[in-house]
Amino acid sequence: MADARADILAAVRAALAGVEASVDPAASPPGVAAGPGTLDLFCERVADYRAVVQRCGPEEVAATVAAALPEGDVVVPEGLPVEVEGARVDDGLTALELDAVAAVVTGCAVAVAETGTIVLDHGPGQGRRAISLVPDVHVCVVRADQVVPDVPDALAALDPARPLTWVSGPSATSDIELDRVEGVHGPRTLHVVVVEG
Repeated sequence: MADARADILAAVRAALAGVEASVDPAASPPGVAAGPGTLDLFCERVADYRAVVQRCGPEEVAATVAAALPEGDVVVPEGLPVEVEGARVDDGLTALELDAVAAVVTGCAVAVAETGTIVLDHGPGQGRRAISLVPDVHVCVVRADQVVPDVPDALAALDPARPLTWVSGPSATSDIELDRVEGVHGPRTLHVVVVEG
């Protein structure tokens, strides 16, 4: 096996001999440039996935989250830094109990501007995977400093040993005729609250 690998790499080196590199390996990868437009792009991409996006300041988070919640029971993970009035802290709710919950509010580990993706590593404030997948509505609070330009930046910020859930819009699937159906294996509604400042 090692000989085959060495042969392939030798063939690649021979084929590339004399060819100038067109990409500077020390340069930033192509994609979104970090800066003020990164947050705008993230919000635009999240909205493209039919998710609801609201931007607010730190002092408006609790009210913005409350306004996003439907009628009914709400569950939050332990360690969520946002006060959600009347919410129940997840203490190991069963799947049936979670199915009766109207909404969940979580934080995230990182968010990706280029793809409009939110990543949960299920640490404090994010809870276990089930609470973000079973209730019909997922309200996710994303701080502006958690938004990175692209997937390589997200991967660099994440611990690969942790369980990761990558969320790009509400749960959706489509059949062979490409008829889109939402909410088949997760929340029908994703509401993203982006906290600036």
